[in-house]
Amino acid sequence: MSQVLILILRALLLIAALLCAGVAIAAQGGRFSGRLDVLTHLTPLWLTAGVLSALAAAALTPDRYRTIPLLAAIVTCTSAILLMAPEFRPTKINPQINPSTGPTLKVLQFNVWQDNTDPAATLAWILAQDADVVVLEESKHRSRSVLLGLYEAYPYRVTCTGTGPCSTMILSKKPPVDFKGLQTRDIPGRRPIAAAWARFDDPAGPYTVVALHLTWPMMPPGLQKLQLASLNATLDELPKDRMILAGDFNSTPWSFALRGMDRRSGLIRRTRALASWPATQPFPVLPIDQVYAGAGWRTVSVTRGPKLGSDHYPVVVVLEPVSPRGRDVAAR
Repeated sequence: MSQVLILILRALLLIAALLCAGVAIAAQGGRFSGRLDVLTHLTPLWLTAGVLSALAAAALTPDRYRTIPLLAAIVTCTSAILLMAPEFRPTKINPQINPSTGPTLKVLQFNVWQDNTDPAATLAWILAQDADVVVLEESKHRSRSVLLGLYEAYPYRVTCTGTGPCSTMILSKKPPVDFKGLQTRDIPGRRPIAAAWARFDDPAGPYTVVALHLTWPMMPPGLQKLQLASLNATLDELPKDRMILAGDFNSTPWSFALRGMDRRSGLIRRTRALASWPATQPFPVLPIDQVYAGAGWRTVSVTRGPKLGSDHYPVVVVLEPVSPRGRDVAAR
């Protein structure tokens, strides 16, 4: 390779490394800006690209000039660690393996994708899980047959419009005692969101299930925070001890939007570092399907399902009640 080509390649790699370092710095501004928070979701991308390009540029650079690409790599890594490290930190709050000692509740969260490429396999897998509650998003168009096939096993449905058509829904084997769709404009001061809640009675105590499908973080930037603010206002009106919130958040745990949800909701996120998208690629990168639960639930297991016909992987969470019957009612 001629010296000219080496110089061009080195320059391009250095530009890429500096660009990724700039993005890494800008991503920290997501604390204050919804537009900059969009960059946090892409942390694995700019971290990988930034480090590889910086190291390659350093390898092609004379010793005395290697400081710049190496500093770019340090800046990129530091920002990524600040964003992502909390998600991978061990926590006693959310054990992933914890054998149950009594009755449990199995919740299946799945964006089945409106362009589902294998609805038959998707339907068969969901039925085989025999979950107590199934939360679905994008249950329309090509995935409509999945919904129809689940009717016998899950005859009770609450959608984000209540009982009307909506692709975000809660399916259950038992009838809810109360429910509401949140894709409505009849709540003053609340933004309509693709969400719904349903309340169930149970021998171990009543519990509430909330389904949610947030918009993409860049459509437009900042809208997710407004949607979450509206959701939290609704959650505050419901008992949280036995609440379960599941859905496609389109938001990674290292974004400031979801960090705010973790702090504000009063619930404990049980899905940690569980990549669920994109299922259309060799392996998933972003953990955007989340399940939260109140303090009245103990985590028994959290597992990611197989690759099916969706662009998301399903998530299955098994919970065990830990608070006595009536505590959830008192929380009202």
